[in-house]
Amino acid sequence: MPNPNPIGIFDSGVGGLSVLKEIRRLMPGEDLLYYADSAHCPYGIKPPENIRRRASKITQFLISTKAKLIVAACNTASIAGLDDLRQQFQIPIVGMEPAIKPAAEITRNGRVGVLATGVTINGERFNSLLTRFANGIEVINVPCPGLVEQVEMGQLDSPETAALLRKFLNPLMLSGVDTVVLGCTHYPFLRPLVESIMGPEVNVIDSGCAVAKRVYQVLQSKDLLADTDFRSGTETFYTSGNPDLVSQVIRHLWERPNLTVAYIKL
Repeated sequence: MPNPNPIGIFDSGVGGLSVLKEIRRLMPGEDLLYYADSAHCPYGIKPPENIRRRASKITQFLISTKAKLIVAACNTASIAGLDDLRQQFQIPIVGMEPAIKPAAEITRNGRVGVLATGVTINGERFNSLLTRFANGIEVINVPCPGLVEQVEMGQLDSPETAALLRKFLNPLMLSGVDTVVLGCTHYPFLRPLVESIMGPEVNVIDSGCAVAKRVYQVLQSKDLLADTDFRSGTETFYTSGNPDLVSQVIRHLWERPNLTVAYIKL
């Protein structure tokens, strides 16, 4: 029996839109709910217990809007709180993890760089990824304070963003990495800038496509897919931040000038 209920997606801010785009591309008929926790962004500088508390509140809200599956479209929230969410809620929950496994598979020289938040890099789930998939691979982790905020302001190619990126990418260039993992959902919006700085010989990868495929697999296995033969899916956007400011950035990133974002304080 098809299930018409929406998929709920959340992130610390607008970064999860990079995952939302992959979900929409793969599942054009599913209705999507997106919550940008912009009032509490960035998560990467907050204590893990605070992140877990926010993730729990947002998940409760999305479930209250009849979401049939939750996507924690935030590496930091997934690293800090995915296990907790799955213990609290019966609904299927799909999380993010930096693309360490595919990076280890495609690197030619055995040197991989990871751009992420401090919480992600220091989390047990991330260290478990390294143990499982990066044996024999040199992984250079670079925390990137300030980068999320640039994306939150829609500053994707400003001189300030470029200067910040160069600072973070410099140790990776000095180390001679041939693969860069974008370990935060905000960072795929900076992919063109990363690629231009690192050059054409360096692979740049993220987890968005893999997460979208996982969402489809879970929905299919649990018979939760919508009957999408005769309709296009809708998108509904919520934020804990200033809806006017958040709307401007989401319109730019989602490339839809007339969308609206509702303010929901949690």
